[in-house]
Amino acid sequence: MTTPATALYVEIGGRPATAEDLRIPAFAGYGHFTAMQVRDRTVRGLGLHLDRLDSASRELFGQPLDGEYVRGLIGHALDGAGTRDASVRVHGFLPPGDTVTTPMVTVREPARMSTAPRSLMSVPYTRTVPHIKRPGEFGQTYYGLLAGRSGFDEALLTGPGGEVAEGSITNVGFWDGTSVVWPDAPALTGITMALLESGLARTDRPSVRRAVTLDGLGAYRAAFVTNSQGIAPVHRIDGTSFEVDAELMKHLDEVYDAAPSGAV
Repeated sequence: MTTPATALYVEIGGRPATAEDLRIPAFAGYGHFTAMQVRDRTVRGLGLHLDRLDSASRELFGQPLDGEYVRGLIGHALDGAGTRDASVRVHGFLPPGDTVTTPMVTVREPARMSTAPRSLMSVPYTRTVPHIKRPGEFGQTYYGLLAGRSGFDEALLTGPGGEVAEGSITNVGFWDGTSVVWPDAPALTGITMALLESGLARTDRPSVRRAVTLDGLGAYRAAFVTNSQGIAPVHRIDGTSFEVDAELMKHLDEVYDAAPSGAV
């Protein structure tokens, strides 16, 4: 029987974190992470998560991060938390003076994105080194909170000329009546986005990457956002409204549900 993880549980290097251990992430913000949803000890796109961690560790620290080692750490942390269903994050840090990446695994209650239509407020901001998923991103947090205070669900990050990049905590996609369109701008390729890209390629609704601008949003019939917690429709970006395409959302859910999973 599964006991839900109701509080944050943290392990560093395969053992419960001490207050001293937590000084590393508290005072050394330079690092990376990946976020995943675990259901019955399986994770959609687990291989992509492990590849992301290894690639980021090599780029940031010049050190590999073995995927099988990380898989074992995730399983150990789930055992420690006493759950088979959870929201899990794996962080990679390199403490001062160390030469090996230190993984931190956090476990908390499982989550799923609300399927209620979302509203996005465009902001003039793009992330530095956007292909690396990392903690403590001031700009994303600032603009996300600003969007909330302005009556929107999330901020939409845009570059010069109003080029759409990504949501503050999501990827954004559009439907033009033929293809799913992902903005071709510097952004993080989220795991859910990557799974949809590969899955859609095997259906009659492929996806493409091309430039999307704020002044061209009226050309799209529908929009949606994705992250590790799922997929949700978008009904408004600034003053541009979108109909919720129930058929499209059903198709995206089916493609996502069919994505390969890995055991932890």
